[in-house]
Amino acid sequence: MDSYTEKVIDHFQHPRNVGEIPDADGIGRVGNPTCGDIMEMYIKVDADGRIVDCKFKTFGCGAAIATSSITTEMVIGLTIDEAEKLSRNDVAEALGGLPKLKLHCSNLATDALRAAIAHYRCRKDGTCPDLEKMDLGDSCGHEDRGEDGLG
Repeated sequence: MDSYTEKVIDHFQHPRNVGEIPDADGIGRVGNPTCGDIMEMYIKVDADGRIVDCKFKTFGCGAAIATSSITTEMVIGLTIDEAEKLSRNDVAEALGGLPKLKLHCSNLATDALRAAIAHYRCRKDGTCPDLEKMDLGDSCGHEDRGEDGLG
């Protein structure tokens, strides 16, 4: 059986950037019906398109919390375009790896980030519905998903 790295355990026991950003520029809400994990990611973006703050709220296992935490650390300071390129493998590698059965957790973190970026973009162009009226998993219609389903 695979075990967690010390970095995964640290991010689970001491998660960084937990909470909400009340005036977030983008919010992503995703869930995994198979394992029951639910994640929200909030981003604050400056005038130059750089992420200046990122926070999360996660209901899920230790790996889901750890991937959420490390993802927020990885994207603060990046431009929206740079952050959007973050892959599930980047997240897992930053944690020193994840057990195979928990790799879907890194998918959830990158999905939540991409959803927050999509929300930011559609709010910026004025075509986004009110997020409070959207259900978990609803999209703004602006997601551009690639072959792997992650954008």
